Amino acid sequence: MEISQEKIKYKRISKRKKSLSSADFQKNQNNLIESIIPLPWTIWPYEAKILVILVGIWSTLGICILGSSSWWVASREMGNWAYFLKKQIIWTIPGIGLFYFVLNTNIRNLLKFSRIIFYILFFLIFLTNTNGITVNGSSRWLMLGFVRLQPSELIKPFLILEASNLFAHWNLIKNDKRLISIFSFGVLILLILKQPNLSTASLTGILLWVMGLCGGVKLSSLCSFASLGFITGCISIFNNEYQKLRVTSFINPWKDQQESGFQLVQSLLAIGSGGLFGQGFGLSMQKLQYLPFMYTDFIFAIFAEEFGLLGCTLFLGFLAVFSFISLRISLKCRNNYTKLVAMGCGVLLTGQSIMHIAVATGSMPTTGLPLPFISYGGNSLMASFFIAGMLVRCSLESTGLIGMISTRKTLN
Repeated sequence: MEISQEKIKYKRISKRKKSLSSADFQKNQNNLIESIIPLPWTIWPYEAKILVILVGIWSTLGICILGSSSWWVASREMGNWAYFLKKQIIWTIPGIGLFYFVLNTNIRNLLKFSRIIFYILFFLIFLTNTNGITVNGSSRWLMLGFVRLQPSELIKPFLILEASNLFAHWNLIKNDKRLISIFSFGVLILLILKQPNLSTASLTGILLWVMGLCGGVKLSSLCSFASLGFITGCISIFNNEYQKLRVTSFINPWKDQQESGFQLVQSLLAIGSGGLFGQGFGLSMQKLQYLPFMYTDFIFAIFAEEFGLLGCTLFLGFLAVFSFISLRISLKCRNNYTKLVAMGCGVLLTGQSIMHIAVATGSMPTTGLPLPFISYGGNSLMASFFIAGMLVRCSLESTGLIGMISTRKTLN
């Protein structure tokens, strides 16, 4: 009798301990989540919450589209249908880690060390013109050990930071510092043009122009720089037969369907065959090695073929929402630095996406520009995660609870 009573007492105590341990576990789990993000999720601005969800959808969609567009060429050339997919997933893991690192780093701290990294990558871009790997007529890559780097992609987030350093207080900066910075940006664009990489050079010029406009640079000066950039681009096209062929094929790709206009013609055939609802996920025909670079420069054409006009419209709507959220974040920022960083991040991600789509649809000359989070390539993926992390961080700092010295002291 006494033994049975002891058993009942033990069961009651064990049940109470389990309920307490589960409550403690839930509490510890919540504390752990709050400790690894700069602000508790409940007080995040709704723009930051939406942006994290959008980045998650974008990167997940990218892995799915890449897997569909690359499995045929991977199985034929690499002997493994998931070759490019596996490598992209491997790059996604450090990309998410980089996103988390930037999310937990003050924008002011990023601005402090950005210049050093900017000029290191600047020098690497210079080396691509002398010691770079030439692929399809362009020298954009460097081999550092077993890693192949594309400095023109990696420099993009640091270009945003350096432009913010320049334009945040444009009217207060001395003329000599202005000239040095503008000269550096100009040389950077020329080095990228020399690779030749007209698309990235154009995107860089557009980014700097928009950030200068938002930073208070006179419109007359911006128009002068735009004219100079346009003339420089024309000179580059006339001096490079490779670029000249792409421009002429863009004007009338059907004139030389088997040579200079082949890529664009195949891309248009892929988009046209998609129809209203598409062929279905994984059922593209153009990816069977009819369309060159179907998993990098022309991946949108495969997406359009498989998901049709409806899918393309939804993706353009997705980009519109992303750009609107980016603009909202920029307008809510409390200082010029974060305001310009947010504006630059939004312009680069959406602008690069629109330029990629324009190339695939024949709306601009054929150039090699990856679609952020979707096209195959570790360099582009890392840069995209870095830029997205800065954008979310700007939104968190707009609350005034982090990113400021005075508030940081009170929070600690």
